[in-house]
Amino acid sequence: MTTIESPTIKNSHTVAPDGLVARTFLSFLATAGLFYANIMPAIVDGLIQALGFTPQDAGFVGSANVYGAAVGALLIVFLIKRLRWRTTAYVLIGALISMDLLSMLVTSPQPLIAMRFVHGVVGGALVGTAFSVIARTVSPDRTFGVLLVVQFGLGGLGNMYLPRLVPMFGVDVLFMALIAFSVVTALMIPLLDEYRVQPPTAAQLNSKTEKIRVVPLALALISVFLFQAGNMGLFAFVIGLGRAYALELDFITLTLAASAWVGIVGAVAVVVLHTRFGRLRPLVIAMLLTTVGILALHYSANATLFFIANCGMGITWAFIIPYLLGLCAEFDKSGQMAALGGFASKMGLASGPLVAGLLLGDDNYGLLINISAVVLFVSMLACIVPAIYQDKAVAN
Repeated sequence: MTTIESPTIKNSHTVAPDGLVARTFLSFLATAGLFYANIMPAIVDGLIQALGFTPQDAGFVGSANVYGAAVGALLIVFLIKRLRWRTTAYVLIGALISMDLLSMLVTSPQPLIAMRFVHGVVGGALVGTAFSVIARTVSPDRTFGVLLVVQFGLGGLGNMYLPRLVPMFGVDVLFMALIAFSVVTALMIPLLDEYRVQPPTAAQLNSKTEKIRVVPLALALISVFLFQAGNMGLFAFVIGLGRAYALELDFITLTLAASAWVGIVGAVAVVVLHTRFGRLRPLVIAMLLTTVGILALHYSANATLFFIANCGMGITWAFIIPYLLGLCAEFDKSGQMAALGGFASKMGLASGPLVAGLLLGDDNYGLLINISAVVLFVSMLACIVPAIYQDKAVAN
C-alpha cells in the first residue's frame, strides 16, 4: 500500500523551495540525465569526425541514448510515489558517471549504441524524478522556463566549444563534459527542500474535476512528442546541414551557441508571462513562427538567413516546451503526469534523429527540412484542445 509523505519543515540548510535558486537547482537536476540532448550536434558531429561513424550510425547512437531515456522516464512514472527522490537522484547520478566513463573506452558503433541506451535508461529515470519534483512546486511552468534557461545557456557553450576541442582531445572530451555536469548537479542536491507529496484535500478527493481527462492529456502528450521529434530531427544534423551549404565550422558553431543564448529570451518570457495570456495563444503563435524558421533553412547558403533562422527557432523552442510540459504537469499534482510528459518528450527527442538519419542519406537536407516543418505544424494542431481545456480550468 502506498503511503503519502507528510510535509516537513524546511531547515536552514536548504534554499527557499519555490525561489529562483531552487528552480535553478531543480533545472540542473532535470538536465543532468539528458544534457547530451542539448549538445547533440556536437556529439553527432564528434562521432563522425573523430571515430569515423557514418551519419546514420552517429544518429543511431544519439537516438539510442534518448530512447533509453524514454524507457527510464516511463519506468519512473510507476515508481516515483514509492521512492525517496533525493536518494534516487544520488544513485542515478553515480550510475550516469560510470556509464560515461565506460563510453570513453568504446570506439565502434554497435557497442556504443548499446551502452548509450543503458545510459539513457538511467538518465531518463533521473529526469523523470526531477520532473515529478518540479510538479510539486508552485507554478511548475516557471520552473520549466528556468530549466530551458539552464539547458540553452550551457548547451550553447557546449555546441560552440566542444566541436572545436574534439580534433585536439578526441571524442572523450564530450563524455568528460557530461561527467562534469553530473558532478556539479550532485553538489546541489543537499541544498534542495524535501518536496514531499502533499495529501489531497477533502475537496480534491470529492471533486469530479480532479479526475484526469484522458483525451486532452493524450493530445498534450502527442504534441510534446511531435514538437520534440520535429525539432531534434533537424537540430541533431544542423552542423552537417551548414557544411552542406558550404558554411565554415566556426560560423556554424557560433550560430548554434548564439541560438541557444538568444533562446534564453524565450525561456525567460515563460517565467515572466506564466499564464497571463493563457496557453493557447502563446503556443499557436510560437509554433507557427517555429515552422517558418524551419522552412527558412532551405536558404542556408545565405549565412545571415542561417543565423537568423537558428536564433529564431532557439527562442521559440525555449518558449514552447515549458508551456507544453507545464500543460502535462497541470493534469495532476503528484508528478506522475509530469513524468509522463517527460517520457513523451524523450520519445520525440529520440525518434527525431533516428528518422532524420534514415531520411538524410548522404545529403538530403531539403526533405529533412520539409518533414520537420510538417511535424511541427501537426504538433500545433494537437496542443489546441488541451490548451483550451487548461485555460478554462484556470478561468474557473
